[in-house]
Amino acid sequence: MDISEVVKRSGVPASTLRFYEEKGLIASIGRQGLKRRFAPYVLDQLALIALGRLAGFSLDEIAAMFTSDGQLNINRQTLLGKANEIDQMVKRLQAMSEGLKHAAVCPATTHMECLTFQGLLKDASSGLLSKRDKTIVSVKQGK
Repeated sequence: MDISEVVKRSGVPASTLRFYEEKGLIASIGRQGLKRRFAPYVLDQLALIALGRLAGFSLDEIAAMFTSDGQLNINRQTLLGKANEIDQMVKRLQAMSEGLKHAAVCPATTHMECLTFQGLLKDASSGLLSKRDKTIVSVKQGK
C-alpha cells in the first residue's frame, strides 16, 4: 500500500511515517513514482509503536523491539521493568490525587494550614513528585 493509504488507515501523518522510517522503526518496500510503498504489516508495527509510546517507551527502546527485518523481538525483562515504572507512577499519582482531594475539603482555614497540602508542597519542592523510584508516602501521612 502507498503512504497515503497507510496514513488513512493508521491515522499517523506522513511526516511521522517518514520520521519513523528514518529512525529505523518501519521500512518501506519501495516506491511507486514518488510515493513510498509499505507492506500491510506496517499497520501492526505502527500499532506497536503507539502502544510503546503510551507505555512510556522511547523511540530508541521501541526500535530495539524490532529485528532488522521488522519482526518483533521484545525483551520480557524490559517489559517487566516498564510495568514496574508504571506501577510506581500510579502509586505517586494516586497519592497526589488523595492529597489534592483532602486539601479541597480540608477544614483548615487556609491551604497553608493544612498538613496534607504542606506535605504536597514539600514533596513537590524536593522533587519527590517527579522521581521514578519513590512514592509519596509523606502526603498520605500528612507530613
